[in-house]
Amino acid sequence: MDGRLYRDVVEFAAGTPEWLRELAETGTDAVLAVFAVLSLWVWWRARRGPAGAMALALLGPVGTVAAYAVSEVVKVLLREERPCRALHGVTTLVPCPPYGDWSLPSNHATLAAGAAAGLVIAWRALAPYVVVLALLSGMSRVFVGVHYPHDVAAGLLLGGVLVPVVVLALSGPTTTLVVRLRGLTVLRPLLLAPRADRG
Repeated sequence: MDGRLYRDVVEFAAGTPEWLRELAETGTDAVLAVFAVLSLWVWWRARRGPAGAMALALLGPVGTVAAYAVSEVVKVLLREERPCRALHGVTTLVPCPPYGDWSLPSNHATLAAGAAAGLVIAWRALAPYVVVLALLSGMSRVFVGVHYPHDVAAGLLLGGVLVPVVVLALSGPTTTLVVRLRGLTVLRPLLLAPRADRG
């Protein structure tokens, strides 16, 4: 286990300026909110494009939810204790999650990597920004003291691999479904921009 590296990071975090500690505490969840907003933006933008683009915009969040569900199952199967509980003499920036909220893999890292992968697939220009955000989100979980580095690495790998697999597997059927649903008056505004906006 990488307990020594974890301790080094947590001790370093304790000595950082207060503004950085506060940024890490809020940023660990704020990044997920940023990804949610970006996903909405990508969906809205995809309304002006072909059905395949809309399918990719919709499948990114679906894959991210699937990755989260898998991470929860893995957590229950592995039952790795949080480092803030397993290691003695550790002072963390945030309270240690309760017993039963297992450590491996990091859900935050899974969600961040999954969302980033979905966004990159739907709109490649976002790649430099969302990849950095996902990595920072994952690293912040060690910084605030609630995960080992390997928990974060596992979460990043899980989200970053599973979402592209889901998108690849479902893009064809979803594109066909989008074409059909765009023909329904009640759903058309959600899936297809008015002609004037597409020009």
